[in-house]
Amino acid sequence: MDLGLEVKFVGGPPVLSDDSVIEGYASLFGVTDQGGDSVLPGAFAASLKRLAGKGDKVRMLWQHDPTRPIGVWDEVREDGKGLWVKGRLLPDVAQAREAAALIKAGAIDGLSIGYRTVRAERDGKSRRQLVELDLWEVSLVTFPMLPEAKIGQKDVDDMREFAAIFAAATEVLRGA
Repeated sequence: MDLGLEVKFVGGPPVLSDDSVIEGYASLFGVTDQGGDSVLPGAFAASLKRLAGKGDKVRMLWQHDPTRPIGVWDEVREDGKGLWVKGRLLPDVAQAREAAALIKAGAIDGLSIGYRTVRAERDGKSRRQLVELDLWEVSLVTFPMLPEAKIGQKDVDDMREFAAIFAAATEVLRGA
């Protein structure tokens, strides 16, 4: 069954705590992927708002297979860097247990978005810039298309908080 969805892959070492929680960036803004596309800031906003309004969620799939959900995304949001996701692999699902083992071993390290393009533009080099996307799912995948985005990177707000704590500690040490 062809739903007309496009997919983008993102890779890097995952954050997997307690064998079930995974987080990282599923897409990075302004970075051209190996397919020649880049996602612009705000591209997911309308879709995420629509989903929330319906009480629906972005799905977590295994390798973009709609018959193989493996968990739930508890948080999906845009920040200054890209589309950040945090979710749980479901231990009662056999494929999720296998995914957890593969992630821990470093065999799987990618995230990929499944979406429909609502609006895109061409830049001066005829590359597609994705302006608005209808996000359907974020999958765990084998091969990343956007190597610069890393699963396991903390969201930008967490990093800002860490930087503020570090700066405050530095000032305290300077004064001592």
